[in-house]
Amino acid sequence: MNTALVVIDIQMDYFPGGAMELSGSEAAAAKAGRALGWFREKGWPVIHVQHLAARSGAAFLVPGTPGVEFHPFVAPKDGETVIQKHFPNSFRGTALQDKLDEFNVKRLCIVGMMTHMCVDATTRAAFDLGYQCVVLADACATRELEFGHVKVHAAHVQASFMAALAAVYADVTGVKDMAASLG
Repeated sequence: MNTALVVIDIQMDYFPGGAMELSGSEAAAAKAGRALGWFREKGWPVIHVQHLAARSGAAFLVPGTPGVEFHPFVAPKDGETVIQKHFPNSFRGTALQDKLDEFNVKRLCIVGMMTHMCVDATTRAAFDLGYQCVVLADACATRELEFGHVKVHAAHVQASFMAALAAVYADVTGVKDMAASLG
């Protein structure tokens, strides 16, 4: 089965000093870089997704700022596909599905940021489009959220979203076990 790695929004605004620092972003980017290296060694398709805020007054991932640049651990190489998007779902308004069809991809291995937003939206959309999905949990990062005056720690946000994805939408595993999941 043809499998592509989809690297979602691992961009500088999500790292220390960025406009929207995530919990564990450095560790997640390092794991994503390991997955990227594995895909490159296999010669399997890699698609980098870059979020560019289109909303007026956006506070992060603003076009033309250093925050939109890819983190060096996962920077695209010449010849690798880069898809730019303006919505959490990486398929919405982009050529992602066309590119996957071009590569005859039926399975996606997904890494990226933010777990609770773009990783979740893209994984659910991919499942609805008929793709088999594998999410590498340790190669994704999120942040603390608040709802109803209750703070939800980043670790709990991460666990909740991964549990929900694992229930129906994806095989959720880690980079260490990636080869077994994709074999």
